[in-house]
Amino acid sequence: MKNVTLPIEDYAVIGDLRTAAVVGVNGSIDWLCLPDFDSPSCFASLVGDESHGFWQFAPSAGASATRRRYRENSLVLETEFDTPTGTVRVTDFMPIRETHPQVMRVVEGVAGTVDMHMNLTVRFGYGCEVPWVTSTEGLVRMTAGPEAVALWHGVAPVGEDMHTIADFAVHEGQRFAFTLVWHPSNEDPPPPLDASYAVRRTDDFWRDWAAQCTYEGPWREAVVRSLITLKALTFAPTGGIVAAATTSLPETLGGGRNWDYRYCWLRDATFTLESLMRGGYLDEATAWHDWLLRAIAGDVGQLQIMYGPAGERRLEEWEVSWLPGYEKSAPVRVGNAASGQFQLDVFGEVMSALYHAAHAEGVKNQAVWNLQRVLMDYVEARWVEPDEGIWEVRGPRRHFTYSKVMAWVAVDRAIKTLEEWPNLEGPIDHWREVRQQIFDEVCAQGYNEDVRAFTQYYGSDQLDASLLRIPLVGFLPPSDPRVIATINAINTSLLDDGFVLRYRTHDENTNATGGVDGLTGREGAFLACSFWLVDCLHLIGRTEDARDLFTRLLALRNDLGLLSEEYDTTAHRLVGNFPQAFSHVSLVNSAYRLTKHDEPRTTPTTTPTRGVIDHASSLFPPAVRPLTTARRHRAR
Repeated sequence: MKNVTLPIEDYAVIGDLRTAAVVGVNGSIDWLCLPDFDSPSCFASLVGDESHGFWQFAPSAGASATRRRYRENSLVLETEFDTPTGTVRVTDFMPIRETHPQVMRVVEGVAGTVDMHMNLTVRFGYGCEVPWVTSTEGLVRMTAGPEAVALWHGVAPVGEDMHTIADFAVHEGQRFAFTLVWHPSNEDPPPPLDASYAVRRTDDFWRDWAAQCTYEGPWREAVVRSLITLKALTFAPTGGIVAAATTSLPETLGGGRNWDYRYCWLRDATFTLESLMRGGYLDEATAWHDWLLRAIAGDVGQLQIMYGPAGERRLEEWEVSWLPGYEKSAPVRVGNAASGQFQLDVFGEVMSALYHAAHAEGVKNQAVWNLQRVLMDYVEARWVEPDEGIWEVRGPRRHFTYSKVMAWVAVDRAIKTLEEWPNLEGPIDHWREVRQQIFDEVCAQGYNEDVRAFTQYYGSDQLDASLLRIPLVGFLPPSDPRVIATINAINTSLLDDGFVLRYRTHDENTNATGGVDGLTGREGAFLACSFWLVDCLHLIGRTEDARDLFTRLLALRNDLGLLSEEYDTTAHRLVGNFPQAFSHVSLVNSAYRLTKHDEPRTTPTTTPTRGVIDHASSLFPPAVRPLTTARRHRAR
């Protein structure tokens, strides 16, 4: 009955602000890590097959039609199956966690009578650990070593070939509630929540949160859904935001460009802070800012470009040899070796994020500024070195033009901070000299007169979509002829069916296997880069073209409004990890720019004081409580 693999666009996501489940249109949860985003999975058929774990509810005889939706401004998912004998609805959600993670599924008769089949196959440890199963009335327990899950139910499941299955009939108006809860195996499972109360409480949380969105414009539905998705990728105890809920969904079907995205990238800080502040979510922006400060604290020489959701540093990469991969796209990877790379651009993004955060808060923290000065010393010492760049290449280090631009941004934001907060101290005249030195070098070595564009790295004739960021970060104004020429060149030479590639994956000027990134195979069009082109076209006055491209990008979302990392223009499918925070952040930022909400929102009732907090205690604020918006909830 179960299709082993669905197209990525046929999936949805539900979550509890600490982990997320990926749910197929066929009623199957094919990916879930418990208790947290980066924990080993208990359902892994998304990157394997049905022997690696899943949980499905579907009509026994199949469905003649299927439709699904999120409840309005909520992360509660409803899927309806039509059959010759009736219609049944499956409602999926994860209550906002208070203690243990829970997945709740309610099967409800809508019309007639439908025979339903449940198959629960739990496989801990990324699909390799078969649990010991015990059963009592209303409860099935599945245990493997230190962890366990318990299924509370109202049917009569049986064991069959290492699966837990149940067959039951659902009549119109009848409801069956199922709760799967994770718990340490040495503890008793907690009792289930009342399903009606739990779904109402979950709905209220998401609707109250969505109601704070400040965007008013023609794309409000897309913006709100993107912000909800971004919130769903938030690790509430710390405020960190993971790049995606999944690992190893391929950038090319059948290819090996498969990476683990269940971590928090420093690079995303600037983009994420901008979108959250634009959307009016200052609590979440502050939480992400606080996570950033805790993550980068310590020896600047040990700064990583990514961390675990709680700030973990050890993200060693290894291959899960027993998982065949999504549509045979091997290998499946856990961890990410890019965490040990030197990526110069990250320092610019961090400095920019802290600059924007200070504007949002209206004050400048002296302790944070002291940390930024240490970052500046590091940037000044190392900006002349080659690096792995924004795209985390696994080939030789190079002098990537975007990396140098972002080194300029780091120095520029430090200078602007001193100019706007005169009570702070720093060698502003010296920094102005360094900024000019970087600027002159980039213009001399990063711009190729023959290509008439800024190119990927010094001496290259290859284009790179990251250079669309040049006017967006203020390195050069949109009116500069070199900027316009670069935008036009990318808009001509890096398009694939109208969408933007990061770069051409084969570089004739290198002898590294697979070209500049050290990899073989192609990849899809990168959605965040396509949104950057929207922004750039708008900035240079081609607003109609920008709106047309934005409309085409919105059409790539699945029926629930979700995006992955890339789009395969040959297969006409979403590819890459899902749902992808970077894609949704870029959507939000482009929508605001096109609607002329150009600046991130600051505090709602006050203007920046330009004051300085002269103490260190607020450098490491306490961890964010799971319900950061609880005070806004309606009384119940």
